[in-house]
Amino acid sequence: MGSIAARRILSTLAIACVGSALLPGAGMAQSTDWPSRPIRLIVGYPPGGGADTVARLLADRLSKSLGQAVLVDNRAGASGAIGATAVARAEPDGYMLLVAASSEISVAPATIKALPYDPVRDFKPVAQLAKWPFILATSASSPISSLGELIAYAKANPGKLSYSSFGNNSMNHLIGEDFKLKAGINAVHIPYKGSGPSLTGLLGGEVQYTFDAPATMLALINAGRLRPLAVTSAQRLPNASQIPTTAEAGLPDLLASGWIGLLAPVKTPAAITAKLGEAVAAILQSESFRTELQNRSILPGSGTAEEFAQAIQSEIAAWRQIGPRVGITPG
Repeated sequence: MGSIAARRILSTLAIACVGSALLPGAGMAQSTDWPSRPIRLIVGYPPGGGADTVARLLADRLSKSLGQAVLVDNRAGASGAIGATAVARAEPDGYMLLVAASSEISVAPATIKALPYDPVRDFKPVAQLAKWPFILATSASSPISSLGELIAYAKANPGKLSYSSFGNNSMNHLIGEDFKLKAGINAVHIPYKGSGPSLTGLLGGEVQYTFDAPATMLALINAGRLRPLAVTSAQRLPNASQIPTTAEAGLPDLLASGWIGLLAPVKTPAAITAKLGEAVAAILQSESFRTELQNRSILPGSGTAEEFAQAIQSEIAAWRQIGPRVGITPG
């Protein structure tokens, strides 16, 4: 009888706990107490990359703002999808957040067939933290000195030019194929395993051009090893104003940018994401944070959480349209 009674008591307590958790006040208490312990920012890439750099700059300031430790947790692999999957499946309590790049959120639905998460349904966008366009460049030893010359040569010599990417179905692969489509040229895609090998291939003459981020390109451009032809943005870069935009160079339809953003599991309480969003907005406006980004050739993010969410949905739709047009399908 004693064991039966004990089981009944435990059962009653379990039901009471479940019931109290379902009461409106329980969730509210958790939201108003947040944060009461350390927060983890999941980054789906190794230390040292763009997403990791921005996450660490944010973590230091966010810790001071919220009064709790904010830790960066690198879970690299599958072009960011491993980290994104972990956050999509995490408890929506505000203690595990995702610092994502556009690759695993906007581009992945167009390139990965069995994506283990839905970028729209599984996440709640909090803020765009940083953004950057891509620079189209050739080796400094190349006889090509402008975007117009590159297009003219490619048209006169179809299939003789090649370009590098970070790998099959990577973002700059899609940009490279979109460029071919819009410029009306035929060039060969050569995939590498990351930005470093891609640029090594360009410098070594294995390929004739590539698209990459300013943070990676500008040191080589300033050293005279790469020749920039255009930047895929509506305005010139503040710290590289000598590089024309694609519109100025004669190809106005070629616009592309990458970004890094902060996202939470979709069921995270609004009170938590609102508090988090306010703290992040203040950091984005701080001169020190903006200077840290600009020193790394990264532009500060902008817009509200709602605008960030809308931009993600628009980008997903755009990449899904571009993929089949250039022969890229989810694999």
